[in-house]
Amino acid sequence: MIPNLNIVPFVSVDHMMKLVLKIGVERFLVEVADYIEDDFRRWELFDKTPRVASHSAEGVIELMPTSDGEVYGFKYVNGHPKNMREGRQTVTAFGMLADVHNGYPVLLSEMTILTALRTAAMSALAAKYLAPAGSSCMALIGNGAQAEFQAVAFKALLGVDRLRLYDIDRTATEKCIRNLADLGLDMVACGTAQEAVEGADIITTVTADKQYATILTDNMVGSGVHINAVGGDCPGKTELHRDILLRSDIFVEYPPQTRIEGEIQQLAPDHEVIELWQVMSGAVQGRRDSGQITLFDSVGFAIEDFSALRYVRDQLRSTGLYQELDMLADPDETRDLFGMLLRAAQQG
Repeated sequence: MIPNLNIVPFVSVDHMMKLVLKIGVERFLVEVADYIEDDFRRWELFDKTPRVASHSAEGVIELMPTSDGEVYGFKYVNGHPKNMREGRQTVTAFGMLADVHNGYPVLLSEMTILTALRTAAMSALAAKYLAPAGSSCMALIGNGAQAEFQAVAFKALLGVDRLRLYDIDRTATEKCIRNLADLGLDMVACGTAQEAVEGADIITTVTADKQYATILTDNMVGSGVHINAVGGDCPGKTELHRDILLRSDIFVEYPPQTRIEGEIQQLAPDHEVIELWQVMSGAVQGRRDSGQITLFDSVGFAIEDFSALRYVRDQLRSTGLYQELDMLADPDETRDLFGMLLRAAQQG
């Protein structure tokens, strides 16, 4: 796309927002989900490793790498729940794709917005295989930065048009309802998590505090529901009571990572789980019957970010929504990097 070897396409926050709005949020989510599904169906081609995490008392910084043998990708992402109190985002991110055959980057992109979109797309994609047929009502517990993305993704991919919202901070729920007001959703602000789950086909938990929490207790989960557990995504951070896990069929992205970071960190290391890529490839059945409790123990995996970056890169030629970043040294003679520096000094 760009012939100059020193130039890497860069998608800024402004470009990403314009790209999402040009495509349309719902269509963007559906198409990112398609890319993720395509990559999960070729799961065995990818390099896979749990993300490299640096934990502190206040949060975590992570690197998430993968490659399909042709393209390499990684994401840098943090998670600091305290940031909200300081006027900062809880999660920020950026990512890169590179050509495996020469190592040159081919895309650098913001991923704070893109991560929110791909997380929601992944949730709805999993629910397409796991939620009860005809699901129309979702409890959304935790109404922070991720909540609207989850709501729009479930509407776009599954047709969910009723939301029961709860957050310990009522202003977060009010914000969520205000932002979703024009989407034709039937929304109810609930006073408790117990009230929110009443009548819901799908329960999504997406809270931020870095602690062992019990957002859902066992008595709140009836037969036949699908649980989309998003908030528990690092060691020492969970949302569900252990007894719920013991009653559920648990579906995960990459077990070696999820056993460290997900809800299943509460269970024995050999507790049976089902990998979602096997469901998407048709090797294993997802939802079997109307009484089954399905749980997507979502922690986020590098292949999903790879898919999202791949999707963004494919949109650049037609939209032009990027800038040329002079990022790579390109001397006239490949071995004369020092000479390139001297010539720059002469040009003054």
